[in-house]
Amino acid sequence: MNTLLLLVICIAVLACGYIFYGRWLCKQWGVGESKEETPAHTMQDGVDYVPAKAPVLMGHHFSSIAGAGPITGPIGAAMFGWVPAVLWILIGGIFFGGVHDFGALFASIRHKGQSIGEIINVNMGKRSKRLFIIFAYLTLILVVAAFASIVAGTFKATYVEGVLDKAASSANATVAMVSLLFIVVAIVFGFVVYRRNAPLAVSSICGVAAIIICMVIGMKWHPIYLNGTTWMIIVGIYITIASVTPVWILLQPRDYLSSFLLYSMLAVALFGVIGAHPAIPASFPAFSPVEGTPMFPVLFTTIACGAISGFHSLVSSGTTSKQLNKEKDARPIAYGGMLLECVLAVLTLCAVAYYASQNGTVKGSPTAIFAGGISKMVATIPGLAGTENVFFTLLVLTYSAFCLTSLDTATRLARFMFQEFWLEPGETVADIKSGWKKVVTNKYFATILTVVLGIALGMTGWQKVWALFGAANQLLAALGLLAVATWLGNIGKNNKMFLIPTAFMVVVTISSLCITLKNQVTVIMKATADKPAGWGPYAQIILAALLIVLAVILVIEAISVLSKAKKAKKA
Repeated sequence: MNTLLLLVICIAVLACGYIFYGRWLCKQWGVGESKEETPAHTMQDGVDYVPAKAPVLMGHHFSSIAGAGPITGPIGAAMFGWVPAVLWILIGGIFFGGVHDFGALFASIRHKGQSIGEIINVNMGKRSKRLFIIFAYLTLILVVAAFASIVAGTFKATYVEGVLDKAASSANATVAMVSLLFIVVAIVFGFVVYRRNAPLAVSSICGVAAIIICMVIGMKWHPIYLNGTTWMIIVGIYITIASVTPVWILLQPRDYLSSFLLYSMLAVALFGVIGAHPAIPASFPAFSPVEGTPMFPVLFTTIACGAISGFHSLVSSGTTSKQLNKEKDARPIAYGGMLLECVLAVLTLCAVAYYASQNGTVKGSPTAIFAGGISKMVATIPGLAGTENVFFTLLVLTYSAFCLTSLDTATRLARFMFQEFWLEPGETVADIKSGWKKVVTNKYFATILTVVLGIALGMTGWQKVWALFGAANQLLAALGLLAVATWLGNIGKNNKMFLIPTAFMVVVTISSLCITLKNQVTVIMKATADKPAGWGPYAQIILAALLIVLAVILVIEAISVLSKAKKAKKA
């Protein structure tokens, strides 16, 4: 199979899914039928609820959901072969992830722009809501810890026996410098567009030019060499500020401009595949059984962002729904954004194929495989020899920008979750006028608590429980599907498109958690005085058991609610 042929087939399938299935979903749910304005207008506060033009919001949404997932997931799943990975990306994206993201955004719009937790509160009860929010909040803390560590890792200088190694640190210093300059550009862009009403098209051209200038400056001048701990503290301060400032100052403009990096990366990858069009080598087989690692459920927790990811429902119902200008924009932003992420996942598999053809293996770091594979493909095109380093730097910078974008979005989402935990059905933070609830729902208190917990975990041992993230993230997806299905059932809309995806993701999650329990018990049993197990296996066992209980409780609750709604409809 040729990678170009594979790519063309996948894009055609995804395009058909968007046009036909996406349009059918709109008709079934009544998207665009409401004459009421979106929460971005009815609850506009200049901080979180701010209407955004569709291209700007698409930039925020796509940059936030993409992160590193559609790159690292397919690379990890490559061990099973390219056919299972491609099938899950296509089927998962069209019938699972797209429905999940689109449904979460639409449901949030009809619930005052509040999160999946509030949707569960209104449709399933306070107990279900609080269980979900506790779980989602802890998952977001883990995301903050991991992504802060990854960002700091791409910025930090290398020291050998306490002495700075400038040569080894140059690439990281470049990424750090470009990222800092990029933040300044984003702030200026937001001020010009939202406070000086500059035309978006002209501002976008100037913004892209500024990004290129930032990259040139960063490559030639990068004087900041700091260790990982210092960068973790700086990142913590940044995300604290970024998650409480009005979205038009930093979140919207930075994510919008970041999306151009993302689009550029997609364009470079497409250009590389079209120009080089390598065949998929024997070292990357169609099917590749892995001894000791079952394809089910591991494949479906490894490829998440490229097929379905619970984090997406938090973005859709957390930040995106509060900025949606028109209800009809929901399909291109949520459903279209998910399918565009599927394209990135397929391009990653093409990079894996080229990397395997050059190295005889699919094993390697995500940066080496994706950035290395794509940049080498481009360099093989006539007239582009010697450009490998330039494109490699661009791709690594984009990868880092993804992580930083997802990081500050995750912090803001965690703040929303913490605030909503204390609210009654239909109540908003603005309704709290005094008392202890006024304190705990304060955005500064919620943000500082979130950042302190996330950065502390990031500096101590987030890797010890990271193995649970795949299952936890897919449980979020299952519960997001469940929440929207329950709401649609309660209001008498067709929710059958949620039933199979929900059931499948619940089974995937519980199966994965059971495997985790078994593996960690084995680790503890094999531990000795010389090689103790540490606290990681015990934490994973406790958390895995709690997640299984959570899934069972919420599924039972949802079935009960849907059963009552069905009986009431018949009556």
